[in-house]
Amino acid sequence: MAGGPDARDCRSIGDEAPGRRDLSWEPVIGLEVHVQMRTERKLFCGNRVVFGDEPNSHVCPVCLGLPGALPTTNPEAVELGIRTALALDCTVHLTSVWERKNYFYPDLPKGYQITQFEMPLATDGVVIYDGPEGEAMVRIRRAHMEEDAGKSIHDRIPRGTAVDLNRAGTPLVEIVTEPDLRSPADARAFLTTLKQILEYVDVSDCNMEEGSLRVDANVSLRPAGASELGAKTEIKNVNSFSGVERALEIEITRQVEVLDHSGTVDQETLLWDDHKGQLRSMRSKEDSHDYRYFPDPDLPPLVLTSGLVESAREDLPELPRSRRERFITDYGLSLYDAGVLTQTVASADYFEAVVKASTEPKSAANWVMGPVQALMNERREDSATFQVDAQALAELIELVADGTVSDTAAKKVLAAVAADGGSLRSVIEELGLAQVRDDSQLEEWIRAVIETHPDEVSRYREGEKRLLGFLVGEVMRCSSGTADPRLVNTILMKELI
Repeated sequence: MAGGPDARDCRSIGDEAPGRRDLSWEPVIGLEVHVQMRTERKLFCGNRVVFGDEPNSHVCPVCLGLPGALPTTNPEAVELGIRTALALDCTVHLTSVWERKNYFYPDLPKGYQITQFEMPLATDGVVIYDGPEGEAMVRIRRAHMEEDAGKSIHDRIPRGTAVDLNRAGTPLVEIVTEPDLRSPADARAFLTTLKQILEYVDVSDCNMEEGSLRVDANVSLRPAGASELGAKTEIKNVNSFSGVERALEIEITRQVEVLDHSGTVDQETLLWDDHKGQLRSMRSKEDSHDYRYFPDPDLPPLVLTSGLVESAREDLPELPRSRRERFITDYGLSLYDAGVLTQTVASADYFEAVVKASTEPKSAANWVMGPVQALMNERREDSATFQVDAQALAELIELVADGTVSDTAAKKVLAAVAADGGSLRSVIEELGLAQVRDDSQLEEWIRAVIETHPDEVSRYREGEKRLLGFLVGEVMRCSSGTADPRLVNTILMKELI
């Protein structure tokens, strides 16, 4: 590479702060996202898809590419592929073609990958996401189906590489965007939205640690305001969205330095090392002709019926952006609250079930986002395993509203039921958390607090009205949180006159 930093050198984090980038260059970013379908079997054979089993224990002549073994398409995987494409607002084509993508790599036993190229499953989609500068849109160029390769393992054998072919043949949908992204932060925001959509329509668990969602990023620079694209590099081996953002920052900074020194950016593939925070060159970037695509002679074209596609469309759930807008409209929630509650299908379903069983959406939102979510996080549970179901939470909210228990006591009840089960009222009785509203008992606690804090009482009477809150808090502490705070406030003000 002439006139600039060597492209073969490792590129590290921290060379330049993102906010100080040369604004005379515009980044152009496109993503290729590989999504593992949530199927029991592989794409072209009957082997199970299982993560973490003994290496090479789920293989057969088909996924090993042995002579005479013929592939058969898994209809479940195709249905999930259609569902994915429709969720991304793509046009699903009734006829697509399986092709062989030819290249050599140790974890590709056949010497080719069965994929789609000239005639993919779907094209021309769109994803709307909330970017750093507001609402933005990314066009989806194509969504095509393909089989996964195996996995090379570099840390199992000293000075050697092992190959596990359990993953070979696993069904994937590759989602290819147009180069519509203009910053690493945009890329991360888009990927977050894409993952949420995929989880909503239940096509993949999107577990990046297990390889169910993998991202390759293509990036180039061009003069600000220009339309022609520059030479691009591709970043691979990224296993987190934060990693995508960091790797893009480093590569954009490097390309700026090269171009500012009148150098040339080589088209190449780069590997990301997340532990070292570095990119290193892997190979020169291939073009499509390097793979010698041709239709797979062992597989007929994939032909769908319009009825199958429309049935899949009707079966789609409400997508997250639409659900968020409905929560704002129907329940009067803020944009923030609606966004938090619709982050997952489970949290949105739980909230709506609570609302249907109660009368106050805002209280339901506060409880679901606050104490309930905190307990779920602490207990590493979700709404499917959480012992306080929506009906019980709605009842607890009503008990707070009618004064049966205080807000503080209700949180103790929630934690107790989440831990050990049982009915709300039995737990309230066992723990003695019913809210005390008897005037004589409240007056006894109030007089005790007045006697204990004569200085604060004197200052309150001299005009420091803010001390009322302190004194109410002391009464609540004295009552172990069981006193009705509204009655305490009323009686206390009379006693302080």
